[in-house]
Amino acid sequence: MQALLKLSRAIDAITEIIGRWTYWLTLVAVLVSSGNALIRYAFNTSSNKWLELQWYLFSAVFLLCGGYALLHNSHVRIDVIYSRFKRRTQLYIDVFGTLFFLLPMAVLIMYLSWPVFMNAFNTDEVSSNAGGLIVWPARLLLPVGFFLLTVQGLSELIKRIAILKGLLPDPAEAEHGPTAEQELAQAIAASREPLAPQAAAPAARH
Repeated sequence: MQALLKLSRAIDAITEIIGRWTYWLTLVAVLVSSGNALIRYAFNTSSNKWLELQWYLFSAVFLLCGGYALLHNSHVRIDVIYSRFKRRTQLYIDVFGTLFFLLPMAVLIMYLSWPVFMNAFNTDEVSSNAGGLIVWPARLLLPVGFFLLTVQGLSELIKRIAILKGLLPDPAEAEHGPTAEQELAQAIAASREPLAPQAAAPAARH
């Protein structure tokens, strides 16, 4: 298990590096989009290459940062009953979901998208839009992105099992104090509480 934990730490470090470099593409996409809009309105001209470059950059951020979002537990979670369970039950749910949902889905998409990329690469497929870009770099993002998600999913699975075995501290238990949402709810509830009898008594005598 210690060897697996070392592997997990290595995966986490690589995912962190890839994520931190990749999310800078968001800034590049904003600059490309702004420049494209400026040229269109100032000079009444544009190119499909710039539009498609925006799509490529957005796809790169979305797909290549999937593992990074999973590492930081920042992915979208529609929670109906999960938060009502004890922490140990939540860990078992995470293990089950990773084994039977996340990993099979990621591996299947990676497997099915690879031939699509190879076909685009071998045929030098170009966008059907006039003046568009070559397509294979965008096709490559899909298998690469889901490969990174698969690897990070394995890391998360290792960590959850290690926590259940008592070999790793649970980061969720290390967080002390209420969250920002809980603090806000507490402040709202406190503001609605009536004055205590001892505080209201002096006011009644005046």
